[in-house]
Amino acid sequence: MTRLYLDWNATAPLRPEAKAAMVAAMEVVGNPSSVHAEGRAAKSLMERSRAKVAAALGAEGADIVFTSGATEAAALACAGRGLVCAPVEHDAVAAWCEAGLPVDGQGRVAVADPARTTLQLANSETGILQDLPQGLAVSDLTQAFGKVPFAFNWLGCDRGLVSAHKLGGPKGIGALVVRQGIEVPSQLKGGGQEMGRRAGTENLIGIAGFAAAAEAAARDLADGVWDEVAEFRNILESELSAAGKETISVGNGSPRLPNTLCLIAPGWKGETQVMAMDLAGFAISAGSACSSGKVRASRVLTAMGFDQALAAQAIRVSLGPGVTKDDVGRFAKTWTAAYAKARARAA
Repeated sequence: MTRLYLDWNATAPLRPEAKAAMVAAMEVVGNPSSVHAEGRAAKSLMERSRAKVAAALGAEGADIVFTSGATEAAALACAGRGLVCAPVEHDAVAAWCEAGLPVDGQGRVAVADPARTTLQLANSETGILQDLPQGLAVSDLTQAFGKVPFAFNWLGCDRGLVSAHKLGGPKGIGALVVRQGIEVPSQLKGGGQEMGRRAGTENLIGIAGFAAAAEAAARDLADGVWDEVAEFRNILESELSAAGKETISVGNGSPRLPNTLCLIAPGWKGETQVMAMDLAGFAISAGSACSSGKVRASRVLTAMGFDQALAAQAIRVSLGPGVTKDDVGRFAKTWTAAYAKARARAA
């Protein structure tokens, strides 16, 4: 059985460019904080990588603070700042904010006070994109980075969160993007690395892989690779929606990521769908990878107005470059047949 990976929002497969960069970085002996030749070579590689990540983000002139991932970046950006957010935010952001902002039925968030607000650019479960107001305190850019074109310098926010593994880089490396002139107190005390904002010897191998993946992702965007992904997502959406009049395609009236389909199949629990598709050779999810292992309804969907029962019957299918029209057709055929059997059992 040839398996098909359709869970790119959880993590993207490692790009060959990232793997090659990481292997090369393994040969760099020095510590970037050391002043000898080996240390300077490591420092040079790190700063070249920082510049590549900044360029891919459209964040030239901003500070790129390397972290262990977007979760750490969220803590660094949000902790102790009294920020508000909507309940559609990722757990890593919502943990530091008061989740009181209203969300409409199309997943869109109304912001009253941008300077005290964190708002994601794209939702990991539904793919819904937000319009970011100028002066926004923090934005989670993790899912949007590498999938839709944007420039941090034009978004008008003070801080942004990104993670390498969502765009084909290694796991365990990310960054906080900080507009120049914005203060970010360090939470990890030590040697004063990363402009005094994040102490600890930098993960040079991960940083090199992150930079290579970011460069490759920027090329894909410029080459229109994600336009084809969107075409295949739309085909899949049409075929799955036709499987039953009661199916609900979440957010299809809103701007979305080009690869993401969130579908509710009434009468068929999301976790059961995931297991059935896994046994059939397909990797999908029932929501955010960080919470899909917990048996509970998606709070993103309940915030949009779906009741607990419907929210628990949702799946997320997220495509990526290399997924073909035949692939989505094969998945649609398998899922449709399984859904028909599930409905027959429930009848």
